[in-house]
Amino acid sequence: MASNGAMAAFVLLCVMFVIYALHEPSALSLFGIGNLLNNTVVLALAATGLTLVVLCGELDLSGPGVIAIANVVVATTSADSFGSAGSLAAVLAIGAAVGFLNGFMVAYLNLQSLAVSLGTLIACQGIALLVLPAPGGEVTDAIVNTLTGDLYGIPAPAIVLALAGGLWLLLKHSRMGIWLYAVGTDQQASLLSGLNVRSTKLFAFVSSGLCYALAGYVYCAEIGSGDPRISDSFLLFMYASVAIGGTSLNGGRGGVFGTLAGAGILTVLQKMLFALGVADFYTNIFNGAIMILAIFFGQFSALLARVQRLRKA
Repeated sequence: MASNGAMAAFVLLCVMFVIYALHEPSALSLFGIGNLLNNTVVLALAATGLTLVVLCGELDLSGPGVIAIANVVVATTSADSFGSAGSLAAVLAIGAAVGFLNGFMVAYLNLQSLAVSLGTLIACQGIALLVLPAPGGEVTDAIVNTLTGDLYGIPAPAIVLALAGGLWLLLKHSRMGIWLYAVGTDQQASLLSGLNVRSTKLFAFVSSGLCYALAGYVYCAEIGSGDPRISDSFLLFMYASVAIGGTSLNGGRGGVFGTLAGAGILTVLQKMLFALGVADFYTNIFNGAIMILAIFFGQFSALLARVQRLRKA
């Protein structure tokens, strides 16, 4: 069952899309919907990975670094050396390795996740510059056509997002999904209950690395080339998507569906303001206001839930 935060995010997304569609008739066309999904999918995938880490009570800053490496690796290998499948395998391995490094240092060495992931972010951005010092490279047409086109009339980004949602449903109702929530809610109680807190956190970080790598791979299809600095602005929007979607940054509450809606809100907001003729520099003001309101609503909902539990007790 969806959380209150996720439901609120979905309702807000629908309202904003209606306003956008009223001022931009092409928004309801297949091209318009496909374009909107293309603009949303990369942020949605990256924020999905972040959600898994946040749910277990940790923070992760490394996402943009993994996206940058994935982007330059695909741009320098997919058209000649590895091909589309080989470059996908390479970036997934890189994402898993970065996630494992983060998870091992946080879960097994008891280092702070914020400091660890900041270090890996900087290192990944440096590696991306070593691979491709300046914008360039080429992404094979197979990747571009597959990930930005249609499959039986369905936009490819919609299929990607549906797969992400389906995998989240499987994870959420699995033992590991239950552990993610339990560890994020109360790590000490989880330890006393016999849960493997270390493996849970390691799983969350490795899974997040895979999501970041997929986001970078899909991003390559959209821009058709490589740029080691193109993901620098992603981090704030990733956290905004998570918060707007109703996931508590303290861990233990929320989920991926809310995050997907949060990423959609940020994308539709930009298009809606453009359709309404609002200047670009107001966009960040609205983004920040929505994020603050979402966090306030989430805290208020959590407080109401605690009050109801106390009354039943």
